[in-house]
Amino acid sequence: MSKEKKRMAFGYALVMPAFLVVMLVVAWPIVTAVQKSFTDPETGGFTFDNYLYFFTDPNQLKNIFFTMFVCFATVAIAIVVAYLLALYLRFVKSPVARLIGNLYLIPRFVPSLVAVYAMITIIRDSGLINRISLLFGADVKLGMMYHASGMITMNLWFNIPFAALMITAGLGAIPDSIIEGARDVGATKWKTFTSMILPLSYKDVVVASTFVFMSNVGSFTTPYLMGGNAPKMLGIALFDQFNKYLRYERAAALSVIMFLICSVSAAVYIYTNLKEKDWEH
Repeated sequence: MSKEKKRMAFGYALVMPAFLVVMLVVAWPIVTAVQKSFTDPETGGFTFDNYLYFFTDPNQLKNIFFTMFVCFATVAIAIVVAYLLALYLRFVKSPVARLIGNLYLIPRFVPSLVAVYAMITIIRDSGLINRISLLFGADVKLGMMYHASGMITMNLWFNIPFAALMITAGLGAIPDSIIEGARDVGATKWKTFTSMILPLSYKDVVVASTFVFMSNVGSFTTPYLMGGNAPKMLGIALFDQFNKYLRYERAAALSVIMFLICSVSAAVYIYTNLKEKDWEH
């Protein structure tokens, strides 16, 4: 065996343990879940009924549309707020900006369960806001518990810092010389933003959007504690099929559906990375 082949064999030997672990803990569960999703629980034969159930049952369709609404609303609001925050942190040099830059990531270090319970004590009908309003003779009840607005608010609490972190990193990679050059030739702030800053940060915005979307499609803690009985987020619907109804085949089918939904977002992420150079030019 030549030295080149020995080096190749040694490299494959080093990679093989990691490859086998990935196949064992990632690929194999996916394959078994897909296989189970096409299995008839009565006969053990092949069937599409597990998938048809989620696209023909009115309650399951409501769950899918409700999940998409919450996810898209979260993405839209989180990205807009995060982008404005990232612009402020990148281009404003002040003590307040530095203070915000040091504090805005704190929500990322708070356990999700603790954060959700903290939000519940504030926004529920007998929570902090209601008790403060009673001191002034009002009786403010937000009605956000067991409603999409409450879950979206909680999702924003989690996702705005994460999206802002990614977008701020992208804006930080834009050289100051480009901004200064645009201003030197007479470009307004708006023109500098639309022709320089936005195109160079577009990729980071899209990537942040995909990650925020995927993290909310299968979310469980927030909808479990703050969501209503109907409609439900897909994560809760999956939990019910698996744990409450013991319909493992339907649970596998819903897992595949959620995976396919997230795959669309993953495809956007891959396309964004492939087209990065084209957008920059």
